[in-house]
Amino acid sequence: MMTKHRFGAGRAVAVAAAGFLLAGCGSAGSKAGEEPTPSASTGQAGESAEPSGSPDPKEPAESGEPGALPSAYDFTPSPDRVPKTAADARRLTRNAILGEPDWTAGMVRGTPYETAGTWTVLADSCVWSRSALPDGVLDSFTRRLDVPAQDGKGRVRGSVTVTVHKSVEAADREIKDTVQESFRCPSQELGGGQRLSGLMSLQFDQKDVRNADASLFEAGKFTGPGSDGTQDYVWSKSRIGPVTTAVSVKGAKGYETTDLLRIAAEGGAKVLYRVELELT
Repeated sequence: MMTKHRFGAGRAVAVAAAGFLLAGCGSAGSKAGEEPTPSASTGQAGESAEPSGSPDPKEPAESGEPGALPSAYDFTPSPDRVPKTAADARRLTRNAILGEPDWTAGMVRGTPYETAGTWTVLADSCVWSRSALPDGVLDSFTRRLDVPAQDGKGRVRGSVTVTVHKSVEAADREIKDTVQESFRCPSQELGGGQRLSGLMSLQFDQKDVRNADASLFEAGKFTGPGSDGTQDYVWSKSRIGPVTTAVSVKGAKGYETTDLLRIAAEGGAKVLYRVELELT
């Protein structure tokens, strides 16, 4: 999926990171956790019910190893559980989203904590903005959760988004469009002085995806107010039926890329599991 000018060391990093996510907890998606300046372009939406807590680890499908991933993804949403209305979609996104106790130990609310009722759009200028939900989206909901600065380390900023499309085809199109965004805009402006650069996207081969119908991974660099210089940035997006999930993690002083990947993998796996519960 990489374009010609993106090969080399950067691609190797992306491939290695993708392997980490696949071999670890899993994956999960648009720059859903960013807060671009509103404008008239194209998705996210809402109402709130705090999740009750972390899900239990997913049972392996074809392995006796505790916590092992299945050899292939084999899940079909129950037709009666697939949202048909905006109200049904809001119920799913609120139940599946992660809260402070649900992602990884010690996380606190980011700012803003929640975003609902808007959709993120990457303009030709490579600047992100927000607009109303497009016709094909029933609901999209984002929460921002951070690992606070402590023990000489900076503040890691994370986000998780759950989006419900009207069809599987529309959700799959979101995945495919996302892969192309980093090729079109390897540097992106998020608003508020935040900037991503050196972005590389990689969509996983379906045979390698163990906890979703489709998944992709993106890596790059992040700078912005309070970032203490240039930091690593990782982001993943996945799809189960008509539902997409996204997890982004912006690095901080004292954190290695592997630390960020572990945080992203843990959040991605948990939100995907919750989506499955909602569709079962």
